[in-house]
Amino acid sequence: MRDSLTSRLLIFASSIIIPSLLFLAAYFHLPGWNTPGAILPENRMIVHRGASLGSIISSLCQKGAVKEERPLLITAGLFPELRNIKPGRYSVPAGLSNYALLSYLHNHPQDEERILIPEGFKKERIASIIGSRLDTDSLSFIKSATDTNLLADLGITADSFEGYFFPGTYNFPWASTPDEVIRFLVGQLRTFLAQSLEGKEESRKLDERELLTLASIVEAETPLDEEKPLIAGVYLNRLKRNMKLQADPTVQYALGRDKPGRLLYRDLTVDSPYNTYKYKGLPPGPICNPGASSILAVLTPAETDYLYFVATGTGGHYFAKSAAEHAKNVRKYRASRR
Repeated sequence: MRDSLTSRLLIFASSIIIPSLLFLAAYFHLPGWNTPGAILPENRMIVHRGASLGSIISSLCQKGAVKEERPLLITAGLFPELRNIKPGRYSVPAGLSNYALLSYLHNHPQDEERILIPEGFKKERIASIIGSRLDTDSLSFIKSATDTNLLADLGITADSFEGYFFPGTYNFPWASTPDEVIRFLVGQLRTFLAQSLEGKEESRKLDERELLTLASIVEAETPLDEEKPLIAGVYLNRLKRNMKLQADPTVQYALGRDKPGRLLYRDLTVDSPYNTYKYKGLPPGPICNPGASSILAVLTPAETDYLYFVATGTGGHYFAKSAAEHAKNVRKYRASRR
């Protein structure tokens, strides 16, 4: 009698447990029952940093990448290790199970953006590039670029990161924050400086901020790499003689101009510490973000007696040792413009 009862209970339990286990296995792992069989164009979705799991699943449902939200929510509840969805842009595969879909979103590597930071750009233009390519905006980048806590954390004494965004082409995770981008670019700069100074620390007569400030002026003065050591040499000679630098690009920076333009005499009177026609020495900080060739030009300037230079009107510069010789070059420049 007992054996018969036990057998009946086992049969009854099996009739409930086995189908339940099969149902759960299908619920979590059966491909395609809660997802479409083909990849839809609208299955391309974006997960922003800080998005909640519920909002992500809701977005999946709205885009038709899944048929129902609840199965995914239940799956996430039973498999909490899958709840952390990385920010990024996803083309959601078709026909996945609930478990496989969450696993895909959890494990899928962040996509990257390959971004060029051009030589000589100011921080505002770099902010615009970063804001248009990564999951941030230019205003947030500018805010971080003048964050006093971040500046102090990276040991920078200037009032912004102007000059510290080392130009180059880099791969950034799309969901990078402004702080992460800035830390990376400053790291690239300091790696370059360390490599450039290796074995010749005695050649460095300027501290980091001064070096980048002068390099930024050289960068703004000429696009010709072969001229940069000469221009760096001119400015270093003027600094040694306690002469005003009289660098046009610093005045343009003081005036807030995005692009270089012809200066008028009244522009030279602007009262700004960046006006090197008015104040001696280097300005308080860089005026743009110099590239490798401009930095190297300051580290290894040409040995020259030149104290002046003026544009030729054809892309290069005339150099002079005396004010009289410089005046002749200025006349040649004006003649070329006529």
